[in-house]
Amino acid sequence: MKSYKPTTASRRQMTNVFFRQFLTVAQPHKPLVSGFRRANGRNNAGRITVRHKGGGHKRRYRDVDFIYNKKDIPARIESIEYDPNRSGFIALALYADGERRYVLAPRTLAVGATFVVSTKAPILLGNRTTLKNIPLGTFIYNIELKPLGGGRLARSAGNYAEVVAQEGGYTHIKMPSTEIRRVSDQAWASIGEVSNQEHRLTNYGKAGRSRWKGIRPTVRGSAMNPVDHPHGGGEGRSGRGRRRAVSAWGKPTGKGHKTRRAKKYSNVLIVSRRKVGKKRNQV
Repeated sequence: MKSYKPTTASRRQMTNVFFRQFLTVAQPHKPLVSGFRRANGRNNAGRITVRHKGGGHKRRYRDVDFIYNKKDIPARIESIEYDPNRSGFIALALYADGERRYVLAPRTLAVGATFVVSTKAPILLGNRTTLKNIPLGTFIYNIELKPLGGGRLARSAGNYAEVVAQEGGYTHIKMPSTEIRRVSDQAWASIGEVSNQEHRLTNYGKAGRSRWKGIRPTVRGSAMNPVDHPHGGGEGRSGRGRRRAVSAWGKPTGKGHKTRRAKKYSNVLIVSRRKVGKKRNQV
């Protein structure tokens, strides 16, 4: 991690990933870059559906390949690059047929390394194959939920899942959240862990840096008026005035309250629910 001289109070706490150690080029590959409009927490009607998002620095979109439909064609890594739209690094891959694509870079991947997407691919860093061909105990990332549906799981910086069982046409995967779920063994996954594992150690240091990232302030419910939040109102600094903490819409929050829908379609695929709190560290 990179720290700074304490020239100001906020600089004293600020830390950042030392990008110069990992990235090899400063500018992205232009044919794979385009402009786009960020949602900023709005839905298709323009209404805010996720609070505390908006503003931030303008970004350009890197067209990252999550489908991996170039099978049995070896590729060589040309560069490791920064992507403002995700926490992990991306790699520019040059396939043997001359096409270039961005892919999610695994940890320790270096320029000049090669990988292949194939049902017969060896179990080596960066290679991609079907889940049924991956041995138990292997760390994987960029996992599909449905065959040929594109990578969906374990895509954030430093994340990985672990193959723990093969049974009845399904592969049991231990997720980063400690949940164990079944995925079709015909789905594809990449071998390794997502790069930039130090991302979670970043300390923004000041409010302004959060605003550059597009993160808006979060106001406590107890600081609001009763019309705005169930915790609002009262003279001076008051308690919430009710037994259980709730959201702005009156739904229970915190204290281990489960928010997953009771009839969610994927419930039948979950072998073991995720562990929270102190139970997470128990074997």
